[in-house]
Amino acid sequence: MISSQHLLIVLYTACGSVVEGEAATKSRVKGGQDQVPIAQNVTVVEGSTANMTCRVEHNDNTSLQWSNPAQQTLFFGDKKALRDNRIKLVRASWKELTISISEVALSDEGQYTCSLFTMPVKTAKAFLTVLGVPDKPEITGVAEPATEGDQVTLTCLTSGSKPAAEIRWFRNDKEVEGIREVNAMGRSFMVRSTLQFQVDRSDDGVAYTCTVDHVSLSTVPQQVTEVLQVHYAPHVEIMHSLLFPQEGQYFKLECVSKGNPLPEPVTWTKDGGDLPDEERMIVEGTELIITTLNKTDNGTYRCNAQNFLGMDYGEYKLYVYDPNVIAQHGPDHGLIGGVVAVVVFITLCFIIVLGRYLARHKGTYLTNEAKGAEDAPDADTAIINAEGNHAHAEEKKEYYQEAARNVVHLKSENLGFANNYTLREEYVSCIHVLDVHHI
Repeated sequence: MISSQHLLIVLYTACGSVVEGEAATKSRVKGGQDQVPIAQNVTVVEGSTANMTCRVEHNDNTSLQWSNPAQQTLFFGDKKALRDNRIKLVRASWKELTISISEVALSDEGQYTCSLFTMPVKTAKAFLTVLGVPDKPEITGVAEPATEGDQVTLTCLTSGSKPAAEIRWFRNDKEVEGIREVNAMGRSFMVRSTLQFQVDRSDDGVAYTCTVDHVSLSTVPQQVTEVLQVHYAPHVEIMHSLLFPQEGQYFKLECVSKGNPLPEPVTWTKDGGDLPDEERMIVEGTELIITTLNKTDNGTYRCNAQNFLGMDYGEYKLYVYDPNVIAQHGPDHGLIGGVVAVVVFITLCFIIVLGRYLARHKGTYLTNEAKGAEDAPDADTAIINAEGNHAHAEEKKEYYQEAARNVVHLKSENLGFANNYTLREEYVSCIHVLDVHHI
């Protein structure tokens, strides 16, 4: 009897354990359905460190795992699985697994997987993007000086960029456009940009800069600068120290020669021959100095300059003035200024008088025109009609013609403003009326 009761208790206990185990398993499976790992994409520059983080909000002590693009396990929980000294554990818990990859290479790029070992296993993907840093650019084509008129090709080259870098050209501070070419080299790219142009003397000493822009470069782009050298034939100009050289003065001529190579030394001649007076005519470098001028120095002076590309010369015709003649015939600036002032004053007075006359004449004209406009065929006749009816118009015309004949025979000195003001006004009116009717 006792044995039967003991057996029942054992069976009951065993059944209870089984039921509890099944309930726990069902609860774990149901809870695992709500657990989702979360991972984010990461972008790093080649050679730096990448941190890969996987998180889960609700976890019932289920392990997390990181795998590389080749599906090799890197870490299972806090246990390292792959022998790579660059890969280290940063943080491991039931809710987070973070690892770091130092000295990232382009070969590390790819899709990494975070796994949560529930039933079934759940995963999250994170893509690691590695930016290839472009190498410092190099410019070729400027090793030797060019000659004026040559066709020159400058090439800027950079490699190792990912994605492909951008190249810009600058001529001094002004951007110029080149021809870009991109070639893949494994996981990175080689970029080439070319400038082609014909050089002249204006290109000598010009700085050509190649600049590389890339997302992996923080703020300062990589660049390189080369200065172009252009050989060209000389060009000569002569500068003189005095505008009107006079006897007894110190006088200097300077030979300004430009060329590459620089033409040195320069030579001076007078009228096709050597300098006649070496004591007074001194050559210092590119300068010809005449210590004391006299009339015998008159003539044509030439400066000759040459290099291996050619020769050029400049000429200056010297005429030595007599100081006494310069003083007698020099321009009288005071007289010129006085004449200009008088002309300006007269012009202003004329404009003022003319303006006042036109303003007064316009008012009179309009008033008289209104008075006779009703009977007059035109505006000019209206002025005549304004002082009487149209019947007397012919009588006034004869009167004005007679007055004009009398006034015309007057001498000009009798038409002054003070003595004959009334007569002058009458004369002006007569002439005006005659002109109107003549028209």
